[in-house]
Order: sequence, then structure tokens, then C-alpha cells
Amino acid sequence: MKKLLIISCLIVFLIGCNSKKEEKTIKTTTTTNLVSITDAQLKNTTLETGQLEKRSISTVLKVTGKIDVPPQNMISISMPLGGYLTSTKLLPGLHIAKGEIIATMEDQQYVQLQQDYLTTKSKLFFAEKEYQRQKELNQNQASSDKVFQQSDNEYKTLRINLSALAEKLRLINVNPSSLSEKNISKSVNIYAPITGFVSKVNVNIGKYVNPSDVLFELINPLDIHLNLKIFEKDITKLSIGQKLVAYTNNQPDKKHPCEILLISKDLSIDEHTADVHCHFENYDKTLLPGMYMNADINIKSENSLALPKDAIVNFEGKEYIFVVVKKNQFQMIEIKTGNSENGFIEILDAEPIINESIVTKGAYTLLMKLKNKTDE
Repeated sequence: MKKLLIISCLIVFLIGCNSKKEEKTIKTTTTTNLVSITDAQLKNTTLETGQLEKRSISTVLKVTGKIDVPPQNMISISMPLGGYLTSTKLLPGLHIAKGEIIATMEDQQYVQLQQDYLTTKSKLFFAEKEYQRQKELNQNQASSDKVFQQSDNEYKTLRINLSALAEKLRLINVNPSSLSEKNISKSVNIYAPITGFVSKVNVNIGKYVNPSDVLFELINPLDIHLNLKIFEKDITKLSIGQKLVAYTNNQPDKKHPCEILLISKDLSIDEHTADVHCHFENYDKTLLPGMYMNADINIKSENSLALPKDAIVNFEGKEYIFVVVKKNQFQMIEIKTGNSENGFIEILDAEPIINESIVTKGAYTLLMKLKNKTDE
């Protein structure tokens, strides 16, 4: 029984000693955060104090997207009447000029179409003469109305046929006004409708293509834009005309200034994001459609509580400020900072120090004195 009593007393004694040590440690830690200076030292030190200020500080919204081409700038080339591809020099990425020959097609129906046009044109010439003759005879009552009407009907029918055949010739890039029996050809050319570059080549020489087949896809680079994916919570922070910078993963230091052109009103079902279309201020030809990009958008925050940069000191990887405790005495308090702009830094955990008097100039002088005191 005596032994149990002695052991119990020893345990209580040891616990009491440990508690005193903990109290002493906490007290020491609190004390080491306090620094005092004399009136003489204050005269030789430039110290200024102030309080938290409401500032407009930009925050950076980081988003991703990819380079896109609007539908009106992507051209699909096909042959309305079909045919065999006999020549082309196009390769993906090749630059082309508007009006340049990009392919040659052949087919017997091209010959037939030209023949039909010239034949109809010849028939129309004689039908017109016959119509004029029958008209004069009918006016002089030298021919019946029926004969005149038949002549009129044939003349109008041939005119319709000729006009329709001319439009078909234009579809295959044959000029009807310059067509004659001397220049009938089995080959027709396909011309580039825009100045741009080749995106896709879907055919090879010798292949027969149908009217619905897409031979080539061309892109007009003048209006290539950046399509960003913006989450629902951030949409209200953006506006038309807002500036941003975009960059690729391969060249993060090469910035491409952009401007918001259009903000979609629909959200995707899966990710709940909206498309935001941006226009490149100076389009770089090395940026290709489909390439993924990052973007930084500056967003203004009107209610940020901030301090001057000189008020914050860095010590052992953390950030601190000095709060006035009483005359000539200051306490170092750890803080968390956010974005900075125009010499001010946003304070994220500002609530405990809203009404405190804070050292805004000379904070590093107090830190050096505090460190020297701690070392002693």
C-alpha cells in the first residue's frame, strides 16, 4: 500500500512538472513576439503606422481553352457534279491565295454539259430568228396564231435551257460567255475561294468523288479566336471587351494579348462551363486551330482589405506584421496575403486586425531588433 502511495505521488509530481514546462514554453513564445524600443531609438528610427485600407486589387482568374475557328472562316471544298481528281498540290498546312488553282478534275459529263450548252445556244439563235419572222407574219395576218405561239414557246424554252446550262457550267468554274466549240475540255479547275491555309486533304489523285464529298478544308486565319471554358461561378466576373493574356504550355513566357468578344449564355451539362470567345489582338501564325492554351484574366475586387508592401516582413518562410500594443511596444503577428497591386498587398485573414494600429514603415527594423533579442 505504501509503495502504491509513493508511486502515485511521483506521477502527480511529474505531471505537474511537465505542465509548468508547457506553460513556460507558451509564455516564452508569446514574449518572443513582443519588441520594445526606447524613446531614443524611436527618434533614430523611421516608423509610421496606419490601419487596413479598402483597395481595388486585381485577382487573376486562370482558365484553359483551345484555339478555334468560327464556321464562316472554315471552308469545305467539293465538286458539285463529281468527277475524277487528276491533279492537286495541296498538303495540310500549305498557304494558298484567293483565286489560285488548287485542283483539276476530269469527267465526261463536263464535256456533255459544254456540248449541251453550245447546242442549245445554236438552236436558240435560229429559234429567235424564227420567232421574229412568225411575229411579223402574225401581225400582218399572214400566219395563224397557233404557229406563232409554237414559235414563241420554243424560243422561251430554249432561253430557259440555255440559262440553266450556263449556271451548271459556272458550278464547275467554266465561263459560259467564253465557251466555244474550239475550247471544249474534259478538265475543269477548282479555285481557292479565300486566302488562307489548308486544314485537311481528304482525296488522292485518281479518286472519283461524289458531289457530296469534301475534297479539301481551308481555313481563313484572319478571325481565328480563343475559346475559353469558364465555370459558372466566374461568368459574372467577365464582360465583353475585357482584356486577358494567353500562352501555351510549351512557351509560357510568350504572352498573346486577347480581348473577350462573346460570352455564351448556355452552360454545358457535364462540366457546367460556358464558352467565352476571345479575339487575338495580334494573331501569331504559329498558333494552330485545336491547340490548347492557358489564359490569365485580371478581375477587379473593390472590397479588398490591404496594407502597403512595407508593412509586411518575411521571416523563415512566413509573413508577419507588427501591431502597436502600447507606446514603444509592438507585437509580431503572422498573416496570410493575397494579390498585390500598386504597392498594396491584400490581407486574407484581416478580421482580427481591422481596427489595430499597424506599422506600415520600418517593420524590418523591428524584425531585426526582435531577432537580436531572441538570439540573446
